[in-house]
Amino acid sequence: MHRWLLLLSCCLIGVAQATPVEPPAPAKAYLTLIIDDLGQNLPRDRRVLALPGPITTAIMPDTPHAAEFAREAHAAGKIIMLHMPMDPATGPFAWHPDLPLEELKTRLAAAFKAVPYTSGINNHEGSRMTAEPQAMAWLMGELQRRNKFFVDSRTSAKTVAASEAQKIGLASASRDIFLDNERTEPAITAQLDAAIKLARKHGSAVVIGHPYPQTLAVLERELPKLKEQGIDWIDIKSMIALRGNQAAAGHGRNGVYQQAATP
Repeated sequence: MHRWLLLLSCCLIGVAQATPVEPPAPAKAYLTLIIDDLGQNLPRDRRVLALPGPITTAIMPDTPHAAEFAREAHAAGKIIMLHMPMDPATGPFAWHPDLPLEELKTRLAAAFKAVPYTSGINNHEGSRMTAEPQAMAWLMGELQRRNKFFVDSRTSAKTVAASEAQKIGLASASRDIFLDNERTEPAITAQLDAAIKLARKHGSAVVIGHPYPQTLAVLERELPKLKEQGIDWIDIKSMIALRGNQAAAGHGRNGVYQQAATP
């Protein structure tokens, strides 16, 4: 009897040793893509709508086709953002630090009217304006009142925009990578690869690009490959929900956005 138990025990040990141990499933990697500066050129901008997947469109209010393209993007099921001009940007809608609050209100309301179907906004330029705590605090409160979200394009290390949004619990996120500061296909491809690596390392990446011919060529070629690379491409609303208004790595500590020290 003991002999049979010994043999059975040896067999079970052999089975256990032969059974391969499955590696842990890799963590999910999420990526969101926003295309800025839309509304200027309809044939070009329609290439953006033709890209596969949940592209977020950011439309400038002071462009000749802003309203028309917004309607087309809405009909195509895309999320639309107001790409709000901010100092050093110029034009009739642009926010500047020396403008009184009433003028800022007027320009924001006019910009929303120029771009229908918006779900949120991000800043166009704005390296000076997004460093203004009082104006950014008012903007976040107004966006909350309008039930809009905010994406900080992070055009300056001195931005306080995301921090002010976080203070009041406004749905928001921040840009991680610009695709096309250098307008060559190799450079844009390298930036997209960097975004993929960042998403794998930290779980998510918010990417902003522009409708340059080189950018569109890269995206048309590379975006269909994201799924096979293990990247889950999601829209900006889903990304905001995923991040839960917490600062991603590089934007703050312990999920809290860091503000630049005041002089």
